[in-house]
Amino acid sequence: MDQSVCNSVPYSETGYFSQLVLDFLAEHPHIRSFYTHSPLHPDVDALVHAKKAQPLQRDVLVKALQAQYTGLEVHPAVQENINLLEQPNTFSICTAHQPNIFTGYLYFVYKILQTVKLAAEFKQQRPQYDFVPVYYMGSEDNDLDELGSIYLNGQTLTWATTQKGAVGRMQPAGLEELIVQVEQLLGYGQYAAELVQLLRTAYGQHENIQEATLYLVNALFGRFGLVVLIPDAPVFKKQYIAVMKDELLHQTSYRLVGDTIEKLSQHYKVQANPREINLFYLVNNSRERIVKDGDQWKVLHSGISFTETQLEQELQEHPERFSPNVILRGMLQETILPNIAFIGGGGEIAYWLELQALFAHYRVPYPMLVLRNSFLLVDAVSRKWLHKLGLCIKDLFGNVNDLVNNFVLQHTNASLVLKKEYDALDQLFDELEARARSIDVTLVGSVAAERKKAARSIGRLEHKFLRAEKKKFAWQTNQIRQLRDKLFPAGSLQERKENFMPWYIHEGSALFDRILANMQPLSGELQIIYEKSADAV
Repeated sequence: MDQSVCNSVPYSETGYFSQLVLDFLAEHPHIRSFYTHSPLHPDVDALVHAKKAQPLQRDVLVKALQAQYTGLEVHPAVQENINLLEQPNTFSICTAHQPNIFTGYLYFVYKILQTVKLAAEFKQQRPQYDFVPVYYMGSEDNDLDELGSIYLNGQTLTWATTQKGAVGRMQPAGLEELIVQVEQLLGYGQYAAELVQLLRTAYGQHENIQEATLYLVNALFGRFGLVVLIPDAPVFKKQYIAVMKDELLHQTSYRLVGDTIEKLSQHYKVQANPREINLFYLVNNSRERIVKDGDQWKVLHSGISFTETQLEQELQEHPERFSPNVILRGMLQETILPNIAFIGGGGEIAYWLELQALFAHYRVPYPMLVLRNSFLLVDAVSRKWLHKLGLCIKDLFGNVNDLVNNFVLQHTNASLVLKKEYDALDQLFDELEARARSIDVTLVGSVAAERKKAARSIGRLEHKFLRAEKKKFAWQTNQIRQLRDKLFPAGSLQERKENFMPWYIHEGSALFDRILANMQPLSGELQIIYEKSADAV
């Protein structure tokens, strides 16, 4: 049997997941009270029942989605799902992510496909309901440093723009130069030209980043029925006016979330701390915090301020100018959508765990939280080298120096571990200590000091023996390091660094089908996906 084959690794054995995430999946008593539904064994009927009790403006949602999709080529599966959202027995499975240029990290693809797979599984379990996969675009995020770069074939490409404010509202000027670099770095692939043209159409023929991202994501995932929602719209913010008014006047979330954080922090690191007011003021080229100063509400880094009367008028007339931060964003999502499950990464799960009391206060059903799937894509060449070296892919999750040392120790014919010598040293110094004690008890300390010196000398020799032996295994140890660097770029999980494009240019949309086929949407393990051509190795 090929020992290089390993189809999954428990998250707890990867070294890449926080204790909070592991305890969340295990439903540990320290954390279980901070979320409502089991993350791996959900009660779908309970989820549906809770959401049915919430007043929803489904007709507004559908009309707004149809408007957002105007001018796009809409796949019949998407159109059907948009129409279904108006029906009382339809519910959404949602993931949220910012509009990173060119989709950003590989895990974005996994989050999207996981909504598709989980919606399909829930439909199979409860055929009397319909479940729609939704990508909720966090287009109001203003972190351009995070959203404006991608890592491709060992290089970081960064969008050079001086624009400010919400990234989703930024014009895509200057991205053509970046697309040229992408094309050069990707090189040849059966689907390379098609992909590059898709990028050019998305970012070259749309007014802003959120519209470009809608086009791109729809083109890539529309056949799966994925619905993309851009919440940066007056019609959606209007539904949130009551909550935003309460936030501005009474700072309710600060107290509620603060109380939760105090309890959560007894065992875990806090992901997000609330501000006194968890709203930004959003206009083109600016997204700045709102702070209360006496009887005035001021927008930082601007000359804008409001009295209470002016603030309420602004909120009523322009709700789209008020942008929730991480504390209030999730509840807006759950107010707009008939959502029962939210798929997020470890950081997202961590801050959602702070929000249960906030949801309860405003009587918004708290959704099932689902940890996004993690994968490692192993190409045929890497699989071949794993086989040759006699390694399991699981071995690469550990420290690479420990892996190299263990490999040499397992394959050498020399005796590199000087256990017998250490034992002999201990026996010798035990005898010397006994003799010293019989002569003069003050000599015992000197014997102990010499024992430590001798042990250190043997340790140095042991290290030199191993280092010398490594030279005999130079090509194997170099190959191990190259494998580790390739599959874990910059020491990170592949999905947290790489982009999907290097795989897509060779497989096209079949890449997504391959991931879906290997996906278990409710799982506590990282899945390993091997390239098809490697199966015969």
